Amino acid sequence: MTGDDDDRYQGRIHGEQFEVEADQIGMRLIYMILIWIMIQVAQTVLGVVTVIQFVILLISKQPNDRLADFGTDLGVWMAKAARYQTAASNVKPWPWTDLD
Repeated sequence: MTGDDDDRYQGRIHGEQFEVEADQIGMRLIYMILIWIMIQVAQTVLGVVTVIQFVILLISKQPNDRLADFGTDLGVWMAKAARYQTAASNVKPWPWTDLD
């Protein structure tokens, strides 16, 4: 990853975020449960993509760029979801906001 790419991804995770009004505590609990389920699915998807990428590396000795980019996007989403889950941010991740 080049310096420009690293700066871009760091900005997506830690950059200025559109802040929305704090949810009522009951609604926040519902969102937190939904996002927790989505994180579990994302972890499964990440595991599958990891195995596929490894097989591709074994066969072609080159990583698949599209899978690598997908992994980066998934990681950024997971970071934003974790920020919401831990109340570091009031911004809900996709699908409630743009994926970036």
